[in-house]
Amino acid sequence: MHLAPRALRRAVAVATTALLATALGCAPQPEGKAADTPSGSAGNTCAKGKLATKTSGKLTIATDEPAYEPWFKDDKPANGEGFESAVAYAVAKQLGYGKGAVVWQSVPFNKAFAPGEKTFDFDINQVSISDERKKAVDFSSGYYDVRQAVIALKGTKAAKAKSIAELKGLKLGAQVGTTSLDYIDDVVKPTQQAAAYAKNDQAKSALKNGQVDAIVVDLPTAFYITAAEVTDATIVGQFENQGGTPEQFGLVLDKGSALTACVTDAVDTLREDGTLDKLEQQWLSDAVDAPVLK
Repeated sequence: MHLAPRALRRAVAVATTALLATALGCAPQPEGKAADTPSGSAGNTCAKGKLATKTSGKLTIATDEPAYEPWFKDDKPANGEGFESAVAYAVAKQLGYGKGAVVWQSVPFNKAFAPGEKTFDFDINQVSISDERKKAVDFSSGYYDVRQAVIALKGTKAAKAKSIAELKGLKLGAQVGTTSLDYIDDVVKPTQQAAAYAKNDQAKSALKNGQVDAIVVDLPTAFYITAAEVTDATIVGQFENQGGTPEQFGLVLDKGSALTACVTDAVDTLREDGTLDKLEQQWLSDAVDAPVLK
């Protein structure tokens, strides 16, 4: 069948456009453009419930053990209670996975963002996003803006500190591999080497036993520790965020994961529709203002 002139022109235009699109798709991308594309950019592969997960039809989420309050409740990540458990299930729902399709896995804090292939689809465990960690893993966009805080036993010299300068001569401690420890080393710069502990439980025990004068943790954890775990301790104060970008917790994924863009989109949606704010108010409402240490 012969095409009319107008139809012929239209067919030629469509064919030309298709050829150009194919050529551009195969052409090298400009460096600046490529740098702006998230690792594992998923394009149109974020079909709900049909992602390229570790186990088909399931979403494997990791966190440390024990799972501390207020991020989790009763050391049971799968119960949906506590801020991070609730966020994890909200992200899963956005990705098209119901509660029954979520599988929890125990992974030590430091191992979550260490180099090497991961056994989980994403990890949620108060892991702060940093350029150094991005060399080994991918991060979603931030799901919580956080500040670090200092805890000391009531009535001690450390408890009376009003400034960073007054912390310099103290023995301070924090969990290894955390931004809490970074704040001690880089912001306080104490005259004594900081004590680094494998777990927050060990840091808390050291504080109770007088092995350190104070410990540094994130602010919501500080409120929980002083209210329920070390009740004779007090929050000395919180640090200001360093630099222009606030410290944020992000979900951790394999470097170059095909899920990174999908998970980031899910987190962004939860932030934009107010879900993250709602969950923060529900589970972290005690994390109100504390004195700022300068």
